[in-house]
Amino acid sequence: MKHAFMELREEEREKRKELILDAAERVFGSKPFKDVGMREIAKELGVSVGALYRYFPDKQSLFVEAFMRGARELIELAEKAVEEKNDPKAIARLYVTFLLEKDHYFKMMSHFMLEGNLEGESLDRLNSMERRLLDVFQKLFESSVSASQRRIVTHAFFAALNGILITFRNYPGRSPEEVRAHVYRLADLITEMFIKGTNKPMEDALSKKGDCDESSGSS
Repeated sequence: MKHAFMELREEEREKRKELILDAAERVFGSKPFKDVGMREIAKELGVSVGALYRYFPDKQSLFVEAFMRGARELIELAEKAVEEKNDPKAIARLYVTFLLEKDHYFKMMSHFMLEGNLEGESLDRLNSMERRLLDVFQKLFESSVSASQRRIVTHAFFAALNGILITFRNYPGRSPEEVRAHVYRLADLITEMFIKGTNKPMEDALSKKGDCDESSGSS
């Protein structure tokens, strides 16, 4: 009886935690990380600030947990797609589709990329999740790019897909269907360019390592 009661309490705790994360996603998706306060998230949820601190010690940990929830979903979808059919264009479309449909998550990611400032364990967790996503994308280049240049090509590909979304997700005068079709065309084109364009001249250009290559401990 006691065991069942404890299980019920744990289930209730997890449900409350999920509600907090839902509210955090909405608020973090509406403005830059630095402009969000715990009080605002509590207001969005209709609870006291103290209730949030019973689950998350600070704003950083709450942001990371909310961010990683969406990232885990995306990564699991991408990993499954790579295992079942390693089709680069399909993986690129899966990525842009996820962020087109999860608007609040895309905004969270964009706000953080532009103005986020995490440190310590929170930054480590986020970096670990990003590396896992990049690992999925890197598999797309195993047959076309040398091992020494594969990571930097993956970084460029990842940045290119994000650039498409930032530039055209709010394409003026276009319907959501037209925007999606255009984003798909661009994602297909970018993917084809990366897969077919990884030739010797590109390899030579990429051999000039920068500050963010793998040897510097980055993603």
